[in-house]
Amino acid sequence: MSVVALVPAAGRGERLGGSVPKALVPVGGEPLLAYAVRGLHSSGCIDRVVVAAPPSHLDLMVDVLARAGVEAVLVAGGPSRTQSVRLALDAAGADATVVLVHDAARAFTPAEVIRAVVAAVEAGAQAVIPVLPVADTLKRVDPAGVVVDTPNRAELRIAQTPQGFAADVLRRAYAAYPEDSTTDDAGLVERLGVPVSTVPGHPNALKITTPFDLAIAEALLATCGPYVAFSATKGPHVASPGEPR
Repeated sequence: MSVVALVPAAGRGERLGGSVPKALVPVGGEPLLAYAVRGLHSSGCIDRVVVAAPPSHLDLMVDVLARAGVEAVLVAGGPSRTQSVRLALDAAGADATVVLVHDAARAFTPAEVIRAVVAAVEAGAQAVIPVLPVADTLKRVDPAGVVVDTPNRAELRIAQTPQGFAADVLRRAYAAYPEDSTTDDAGLVERLGVPVSTVPGHPNALKITTPFDLAIAEALLATCGPYVAFSATKGPHVASPGEPR
């Protein structure tokens, strides 16, 4: 089996308020992308990482990963997350049997979560996502902001990444819904009628979207320290059209 992780990293991160794409925003002096790719490799179960980068920052992301000492294939991403995942999936290679989709913004996802997702797919699940219980009471409201009802939070979960799939299932989902834009790849797979399993997520896998999240990430890094570094032997490189993989 070949396990390939896709990292759509072409987002602008407007809510974070940075002057660079969100994946290049630094935490503790190092960009989120470097932590995310290093974390994937440090799990010990990823054969290849494909990063979809903003075309305007492709060379910079190559340099970031080279300086971080982590290996990845970089491709130019698209204007939406869905298009970036599609382009990265095209670059995953025909030998990929398990595909993960991971947000660079979840840069501190523990290795055990990544391993659990991969193990579940390798054990036969067609789609797997890490989840956390919902701690807050949730309200469903109408367009006017009036409460409609209160969902039972015992039945609800917070979805995280990486989301893992049998490669043919994810390819089928993207082929079936070519015009759809989604922030949740498992949602596309659900629409195929494919069951999506879950494994326990982790609070450290928070999605860094706002300045508040960034402050939490800085505190997390100061408390827990960085991941064990993964020493790449090849370094990152930009995939050329039609390049064998």
